[in-house]
Order: sequence, then C-alpha cells, then structure tokens
Amino acid sequence: MKKSLAGIFAFILILSLLAGCGKTEYKPVAIDETVDKCPVCNMAVADDQFAVEIILKNKKALKFDDLGDLHVWREENGTKEIGEQFVRDYNTKEWVKLADATYVYDKSIQTPMAFNVISFKEKSDAEAFVSKEGKGRIMTAEELENHKWESNEDMMKAMMEAHAGEMMGMEGDGKSDDGAAKDSGGMDMSSESK
Repeated sequence: MKKSLAGIFAFILILSLLAGCGKTEYKPVAIDETVDKCPVCNMAVADDQFAVEIILKNKKALKFDDLGDLHVWREENGTKEIGEQFVRDYNTKEWVKLADATYVYDKSIQTPMAFNVISFKEKSDAEAFVSKEGKGRIMTAEELENHKWESNEDMMKAMMEAHAGEMMGMEGDGKSDDGAAKDSGGMDMSSESK
C-alpha cells in the first residue's frame, strides 16, 4: 500500500514538473531611443517611466510611448497573440508585468500622449504619489480594462504648442542667443567653443 501511494505521488510530481517546463517565459526588451517607434502614434519611444511593451507570443516586442497607446493597439488588434505586457515603475523605471502593477489616473498627469495614467510596482508608492499630489485615482490592472481610454485633447494641444515653440527657438534666425552663427542643426558655429 505504501509503495503504491509513493508511486502515485512520484507520478503526480513528475507530471507537475513537465507541465511547468512547457511554459514560455516572456521578458521585457530594452528600449533603443534611436530606432524604437510606437506602432500607434509613430512617435519615438523614450527610455523613461512612460515606456510600455507588449511581447507577442512569437517574441516580437512592440514598444509604446504611453500606456494609452498600448490599450489602443489592443483594441485594434485583440489580445490573442499577446504573450505578456510590461509597464515601467514611475519612480524607478523598473519593468513590471502590467497585471502586477498599480496605476494612478488623473486628467492633470502629463504623459507622452496625454492618456494621463502612470504605473507603480508597489501600491504603497501609488498611494504616496496620490497623497503628495493631492489628486489621482488609484486603479488595479483589472480596473484599467474598464477605463475609458481618451487622450486629454487640451493637454495634447498644449504639449504640441510647447514642442513647436521649442523647435522654433532652435531654428530661430540661424544665430544663437549670443549672435554666433549656427549650422542647420542648431550647433554653434563660432570659432570659440563654450
């Protein structure tokens, strides 16, 4: 009796080990700011706390500059081919599985595409952010599924105007603030470097 019971336990142990061996592990991929572009907005993906990723089952990495763009992509393409999704901790930029993170939403939180949601590895860090800022709604990954993903148009317009102003300032009249000539890329062409 003892031998048959031990044999059953050994068989169950072997089956559980074999089942675990077949599980595919997905890992986040490093951001390369020189080439990575968001497949939704076609903007460059910065290696910052707003970067998010989908790793497809075929191991292809899709990199997004805003969590909202990841959700837009999912709405358009479905989730069948998704192996895993990763977000960045707002404070440390550490990669975290989307399902394991805690989120803060507030219309005033500036994100690259103005979807206004940021992520935290620890719920206590999300709570500290809300407490410090005096605003924001804490959300779980499950609550994000029912979130109304809309870009804050007023914020987006203000960010675009600020960016356009910065670009105009760089181009200017071909001279730096001190009157030195600049090349077409905005570099100081004076003989003395500063």
